Amino acid sequence: MITSIVLIKTSTDRIPEIAEQIAALDGVSEVYSVTGAHDLIAMVRVAQHDELADVIPGRISKVPGVESTETHIAFRTYSQHDLESAFAIGLDA
Repeated sequence: MITSIVLIKTSTDRIPEIAEQIAALDGVSEVYSVTGAHDLIAMVRVAQHDELADVIPGRISKVPGVESTETHIAFRTYSQHDLESAFAIGLDA
């Protein structure tokens, strides 16, 4: 699984509507409305690297109101949830 973090600048008067449209796209797992230089952050998860081109420039960038995107591809994932699961292996509830 390839995870990509997409920073998105949008038309500020339509952030909720744009976020909902992006969240409905295949390959997008979550969309966050955030403060700072960007309006939204989308988490994109795909099986193959080539699919990123279909999702990000092919779908996200074409949503009306999306002005620009900046993409970061994750090398590794570190998560508290992963650590809890690893320590729970073999334990009965």
